[in-house]
Amino acid sequence: MQNIAQPWLAYSLTGSPFLLSLVGALQFTPILFFSLFAGVLLDRFPKKNILLITQFCSVVVTILPAILIWTGQIRYWHLIVLATALGFINTLDIPARHTLVTELVEKKNIMNAIALNSSLFNVARIVGPALAGIIMGYTSIAFCFFLNSLSFIAMITGLLFIKPEPKSRIIHSVSIIQDIKDGLRYIYKSKNLFGTIINVAIVAAFAMNFSVLIPVFTKVILNGKETGFGLLMSSMGIGSLCGALGVAITSKRGPRHFNLYITPWLIAFMLVLTGLMNSFFLTAICLLLTGFFFVSFSSTCNSNIQINSEDHYRGRVMSVYTLVFSGTTPVGNLYAGFFADHFGPRAGFFSCGIAIIILIGFLYLIRMNSKG
Repeated sequence: MQNIAQPWLAYSLTGSPFLLSLVGALQFTPILFFSLFAGVLLDRFPKKNILLITQFCSVVVTILPAILIWTGQIRYWHLIVLATALGFINTLDIPARHTLVTELVEKKNIMNAIALNSSLFNVARIVGPALAGIIMGYTSIAFCFFLNSLSFIAMITGLLFIKPEPKSRIIHSVSIIQDIKDGLRYIYKSKNLFGTIINVAIVAAFAMNFSVLIPVFTKVILNGKETGFGLLMSSMGIGSLCGALGVAITSKRGPRHFNLYITPWLIAFMLVLTGLMNSFFLTAICLLLTGFFFVSFSSTCNSNIQINSEDHYRGRVMSVYTLVFSGTTPVGNLYAGFFADHFGPRAGFFSCGIAIIILIGFLYLIRMNSKG
């Protein structure tokens, strides 16, 4: 719900797609610069303890905008500060949540567990945007932030009842920098891990710009309001849920080649097609399919990386995954925001889809040449 309320509020305060994109960019910038350090911490300390700290900090950061909105004191710069603070928290929180899965299930069930976790996440992506649209349309946008703050209290309560089985932690060096180098060297030497992470970096950078493009597209092209924006995001959530369930159902076969290497092309095609739409219904269908392909791709990549990582490297490997999955978002947000600001929201979708086509095509040619 907050992911719907925050970009809508930023756009309402500024009327600028670029300033809207700046909020999204700053929320992910700390991940870009500090994820590698977070990975070392995850390999050294219990993940459950780290998550308890990040959830408590999240309560504070999300309650503040609710208070500012209720008192009529909210300003654009407040969103900048709070988004950046949330970014620092997520730098530890996201890879910690990913890697905790391996301490809750056996290795043979990791892919299924990741897909089911993604399914639950995407149920929230269906319900949350629809509720946020209704709340923003009929009451106060502050409720979206307030309810998000309460959700972290529920997370803290749940974590207290979880009893993970920590994997062995092997510390190769007392130097954090040396541990980072060791983790990067491990990824680079694995053709599977390195290739998957490069693919994720490209798709995540240019496909995850919905919080920038859809609010502007809803207002400018579809002449919609808050409720319409929420429904469009829910449509994407429905597709994402279907994609996650599809991965869960086929998890016994292991990571599928189709999801790893073909779906990026389909995601790019859907982005370009979305930019051509004039109808609310057809836009919703395009976003539904985009969500389906994107989650099929991301869940499979996540599983592939975790299954093929050694236990004592997993925290560092997943921190790199988080870096390329979420840390590249500032680049993509600013890129999409620039095109939407100067050439309109259609150009924002076109530019993102074309960027994926060019870069994935370039990687494909490199792979073909290396095989030859």
